[in-house]
Amino acid sequence: MGIEKAGFQTLALIEFDKDAADTLKKNRPGWNVICDDIANLSPLDLPKYFNLRVGELDLLSGGAPCQAFSYAGKRLGLEDARGTLFYHYAVFLQKLQPKTFLFENVRGLLTHDNGRTYKTILNVFTDSGYTIQKQLLNAWNYGNAQKRERLITIGVRRDLVGKIAIKFPKPHAYKPVLRDVLQQVPESVGVQYSAYKRDIFKLVPPGGYWRDIPEEIAKEYMRSCWNMGGGRTGILRRMSMDEPSLAVLTSPSQKQTERCHPLEPRPFTVRENARIQSFPDEWQFCGNVGSQYKQVGNAVPVNLAFAIALEIRKGLERASCGN
Repeated sequence: MGIEKAGFQTLALIEFDKDAADTLKKNRPGWNVICDDIANLSPLDLPKYFNLRVGELDLLSGGAPCQAFSYAGKRLGLEDARGTLFYHYAVFLQKLQPKTFLFENVRGLLTHDNGRTYKTILNVFTDSGYTIQKQLLNAWNYGNAQKRERLITIGVRRDLVGKIAIKFPKPHAYKPVLRDVLQQVPESVGVQYSAYKRDIFKLVPPGGYWRDIPEEIAKEYMRSCWNMGGGRTGILRRMSMDEPSLAVLTSPSQKQTERCHPLEPRPFTVRENARIQSFPDEWQFCGNVGSQYKQVGNAVPVNLAFAIALEIRKGLERASCGN
């Protein structure tokens, strides 16, 4: 959606999850949504399948889980990535040879397997004929009421270097907080805490966590977590209207990563999470409540995607104008 908002025409989307695919089809009936495993598509003659000339596509966008690669021969290349979803993304890149690509992932990819996973990814991108730039971007800096860091990797096809120059978006002057997005939220599905958990959250002040309630109550609630190391600041964590949300998750109630509503002792609803992820209210989600929470939590914040895609479009337009 963010890429569409930046002015790109969406030619095809590949989505394995049926509910997520149904959501895309419901909201954008004109989009070519392919509900299939990307492993079934990558072996095909992709330019012919998508009716494209090699090198014609402006932008290939996607992301993949950062599974560990093999490194059996320490090649740190495409063969090491076989059996992973990234491998199929890389095959799409090599076969289609788009002018630019956008690869989004979590911050942890930088250090995953001591950095070797990301090193392999960068080697594959370079071997595929692209120059690379990367940066950690926080969604809070780009119109989202949420602290959510993402590793953004952008590539430009090597023969276009000097013609296409892409900059990362500059942070916005104002960074929104929950008060900016939780006003007059439409009703939607959502889960509730148990009565026991709800009564405990009533004791937690907005912006607080387990340290802000009586120790004996916190200790009983936390059980084995009480003896864990670290600050454990995600346990019994209640958001404040005057701060951004922590990263929206795929489940609304996980003991060590809770995000309680600032004003009521309950999790955020699906629509509230969607607001935090900067989805417009008219965007509808398919599937049961758990699936809807998962779709919202897995999404790239719309406004972050828009900010990045807009800079890519500017780079492409400057190249087409000869500037």
